[in-house]
Amino acid sequence: MQKKLYRRNGLIGGVCAGLGEYLGIDPTVVRAVYVVVSIVSAAFPGVLVYILLWVIIPEAQE
Repeated sequence: MQKKLYRRNGLIGGVCAGLGEYLGIDPTVVRAVYVVVSIVSAAFPGVLVYILLWVIIPEAQE
């Protein structure tokens, strides 16, 4: 069975929740890592990447 990446019901857009489910990690950990990486990279690229992922990753059909 092949895993697919989908956005899940999450805080903002569900990107981190979907990544957490896909990777088998708690979404809170994914969010924390994403925030730290965004801050270290001067925040703007992190926001831009998040918006792109929000547009690119399809929403889960539940």
